[in-house]
Amino acid sequence: MTSASSCYASPLRDYLVVACMSGGGDRLALSDTRTSRRRKLVKKCSAFTSPQGSAGLVSSCNNNALSSLFESNNTYFNRKQRRFNRASYTSGQVTLEMEKEAMVNKKPPLKSRRVVVTGMGVETPLGHDPHTFYDNLLQGISGISQIENFDCSAFPTRIAGEIKSFSTEGLVAPKLSKRMDKFMLYLLTAGKKALADGGVTEDVMAELDKSRCGVLIGSAMGGMKIFYDALEALKISYKKMNPFCVPFATTNMGSAMLAIDLGWMGPNYSISTACATGNFCILNAANHIIRGEADVMLCGGSDSVIIPIGLGGFVACRALSQQNEDPTKASRPWDSNRDGFVMGEGAGVLLLEELEHAKKRGATIYAEFLGGSFTSDAYHITEPRPDGAGVILCIEKALAHAGISKEDINYINAHATSTPAGDLKEYQALAHCFGQNPELRINSTKSMIGHLLGASGAVEAVATIQAIKTGWVHPNINLENPDKAVDTKLLVGLKKEKLDIKAALSNSFGFGGHNSSIIFAPYK
Repeated sequence: MTSASSCYASPLRDYLVVACMSGGGDRLALSDTRTSRRRKLVKKCSAFTSPQGSAGLVSSCNNNALSSLFESNNTYFNRKQRRFNRASYTSGQVTLEMEKEAMVNKKPPLKSRRVVVTGMGVETPLGHDPHTFYDNLLQGISGISQIENFDCSAFPTRIAGEIKSFSTEGLVAPKLSKRMDKFMLYLLTAGKKALADGGVTEDVMAELDKSRCGVLIGSAMGGMKIFYDALEALKISYKKMNPFCVPFATTNMGSAMLAIDLGWMGPNYSISTACATGNFCILNAANHIIRGEADVMLCGGSDSVIIPIGLGGFVACRALSQQNEDPTKASRPWDSNRDGFVMGEGAGVLLLEELEHAKKRGATIYAEFLGGSFTSDAYHITEPRPDGAGVILCIEKALAHAGISKEDINYINAHATSTPAGDLKEYQALAHCFGQNPELRINSTKSMIGHLLGASGAVEAVATIQAIKTGWVHPNINLENPDKAVDTKLLVGLKKEKLDIKAALSNSFGFGGHNSSIIFAPYK
């Protein structure tokens, strides 16, 4: 049996007793209803005792000092005793804080861990590998066309950046291919293509420490088609519903399925911050490596909602272009005739790696990830903040995190979705931060593939890295009548341009005021 003195040695036990006593204080000792209130306190304190057969925090102190608390014929602790208990708790707090501080001081300082890009994978309307995708971008080819996936004749918008052909052969089991939502299939195939692109063969995979390999690939919309089909089935009977409709509709399941398939046991989750999702996932994945929690991370975003409920939802909030007559001309960032964004679908995945880990296995390094940042506009669910303060703060924090100056940035892959307000507010923020740089070039990948929602940031990160690799930046197609508030000297024209990139910034913003900026540079 534990002695009374041992009870006092535990600050937590003393705290529990004092917490129980504090409900009554000295007023209970003077009250005429002392007995009834005391019973309530006894009942309250009894909640802290352990189940029968085990020693609880309070019940283990079954001795004179504490047993009197549970005997109706004895009085409460006197004031002196309570002061002693409170003093014991306070001193215990100090002791715990000192021990915690000592542990922090003993922790070895983190070494500077650099993060590099060693692989890329994409599924887009313009190609299913980084080379084909970027070559089409450089040629100014548009991936926007009439929607063929379903009959959309009743909708005011009938165009999208739709993926016309797609195969999972050799990458996803046929049975799973039939059950999964497209966002998961795009994610799985792009993820495995990134591994292949990064030279992660079966032999290399066998040598990896899988406890230090993670997957962080998000989605803005998740399995909307799976959920939509489940609702249609429910109209008949719940018995008609797909048993996988719940897990395969959640935004995290694609990332989880890829980790399960690879056997990677490091950080594994997804982030959903609307159209900023891809950037959020990339930055968080890089931070896991920087903090020493992982050596290898697959990261990015995936979305596929070119279905009736997806199209109808964005039409309802008046976000989409209605230039159906010539789909290739509909997405026109910074042009005076822009009237909304064009939906797209696909996935983008980066293979990030700690530098020394990549060098040890002889990986090809495409670029270095320097840093990034997130902020909130804290203004409106869909409209950009008028003064651009959230975007400006995000860019400044990203530069600080990367440890570079604004003069080092000479290429920006902008969020620019072809909306009247969004394009202009982002441009003004960019001009505020970088407008004095005569070398600066800005473009928007969305002019050719549309807005891939949660996948956009990751796919545009691939475009940014390809620009670093090739030394060419793709054109802004459809910029035929630039907005009068925009200085075209900063914008890439209708043709590709040669550019020796020092450091590149990629922006992504999402509904809810989510701002994100990430920075890449040539590896040196």
